[in-house]
This record gives sequence, C-alpha cells and structure tokens, in this order.
Amino acid sequence: MKAAIYPGSFDPVTFGHLDIIKRAASIFDELTVSVLNNTQKTPLFSVEERVKILEEATKDLPNVKIDSFSGLLIDYAKSKDVHVAIRGLRAITDFEYELQTAQTNSMLSKGELDTMFLTTRLEYAYLSSSSVKEIAQFHGDVSQCVPDFVARLLYEKFGQA
Repeated sequence: MKAAIYPGSFDPVTFGHLDIIKRAASIFDELTVSVLNNTQKTPLFSVEERVKILEEATKDLPNVKIDSFSGLLIDYAKSKDVHVAIRGLRAITDFEYELQTAQTNSMLSKGELDTMFLTTRLEYAYLSSSSVKEIAQFHGDVSQCVPDFVARLLYEKFGQA
C-alpha cells in the first residue's frame, strides 16, 4: 500500500491545504494529515481543535486519516512506517525552505523519508493561514479562503460570533 504523510500546522486549514490534501489522496492509497504540535509557536486553535476541523473538512475523503504529532517528522513517519512526506509549494520562497527541510529529513532518516512537492493551484497561491487569521481578526471576509464552518470558528475566536 502506498502511504504518505502531509504534516503541517493547519492553523487554520485553508482551501490551499485542502487542495493539496485532495490531490495527494488521489495519488496515495492512504494519506495521513498530521497536525504538528509546535511548542515554539502559539497557535490560534489547539491541536485538538485543528484535528477536529481537519476531520470535518476531509470527511468525504475515505483514504484520509487525521492525526497529530510532536517532535521530528522522521520519527513520526518511522513510527507509522511511512516513507513519503507531502509538502505544498506556493512560491519560490517556499521552495528554498522546503528543499532544505526535505534534504535534512532525508539525511536524518538515512534516505528512508522522501518528500513529494505539490505546487499550489494558482487560485490558492496567495493563501496562508497567517493571512487568513489576520483578515478574520479585522472583520474581513475569509469566505474565499476557508470552508464556511472554519470561517465561523475563526470569527468566534476573535469574538465576532
């Protein structure tokens, strides 16, 4: 069985993330979308909330599982016996960081973890979770960026229910 992991913060999940998830799910038999518990950041949504949001957003994709992890991706992938990580690329600036991360993961895993890059569709190239949070915080319209239920959750977080 071909399996892959799509790791990320997903704070919140955007249409860009969902596009990558759907496309990766069509390539692999099983895709695990895994929320990183990054202790260096203060996310808007807790890990548990992000897992629930992703479960709802991907409920129609039978070969997609949602999970969470902390620590190194290579250790998590090894524990799942998965050898491919999925990463999305929006722009050339993403590529430098993602390439370095992929090469580091390959080196640390002794070649056991490969990274597959999927370029974001043009209609989502501008999207980032950070910009979506900023738009929502200032009462902007995020309906073109995230599913409706995610927009409602964002507005609630910013006291705009």
